[in-house]
Amino acid sequence: MFVVLGLGSNKSFASLDSLHLLAGACVLLEPLFSDFAFSSVYRTKPMYVTDQSDFYNMAVSGRTELSAHELLSKIHEIEAFLGRDRKSEIRNGPRSIDIDIELFGNEEIHFSDSSDPMKNLEIPHPRLSERAFVLIPLLEVLPPDADIQKRDFMKKSLAQIGNQGAEKLLDSGDFASVIAETEAQYGRTDSCTVTDSRKSNAD
Repeated sequence: MFVVLGLGSNKSFASLDSLHLLAGACVLLEPLFSDFAFSSVYRTKPMYVTDQSDFYNMAVSGRTELSAHELLSKIHEIEAFLGRDRKSEIRNGPRSIDIDIELFGNEEIHFSDSSDPMKNLEIPHPRLSERAFVLIPLLEVLPPDADIQKRDFMKKSLAQIGNQGAEKLLDSGDFASVIAETEAQYGRTDSCTVTDSRKSNAD
């Protein structure tokens, strides 16, 4: 299944700043996918709760054999490893890492479990069309041959809302060096290969 994830961070954790937390997330997500690609990194103003630091946002894409809920479980493990504590955070407030499943092929999933909110899942993300910080990197990692029915809708949505002040901080090629640096800290240099979106789209 072709999948796009949206990643964001505006809070450091341990020795990692937001940029390196995004890189660490890429290192940990990559083994879950084939044809893994990542976007440029964008700096964006916070929405909803504005009294907080700017966010660093990006997207990754790839193909996975996991189900949507299996992928969600892995994402929660990675978020926890990188310092996210959902029980203590403010909704839409600061977080070390936030990973959302934006697209899961063309599937629409609306799942709610009152006994375990961690299993709640809504795909496509319900506020995708109002967030330039999601749409800009998402469209960047969406290859032309991906059979995504909402491609035109997302392009039109972005044209309507504009970039909302999102500024490119690092293009995907430059971010690859940050991933390589972070990858070395995790001791995964011999087992994890990350390919940036420019190379994937050019092959």
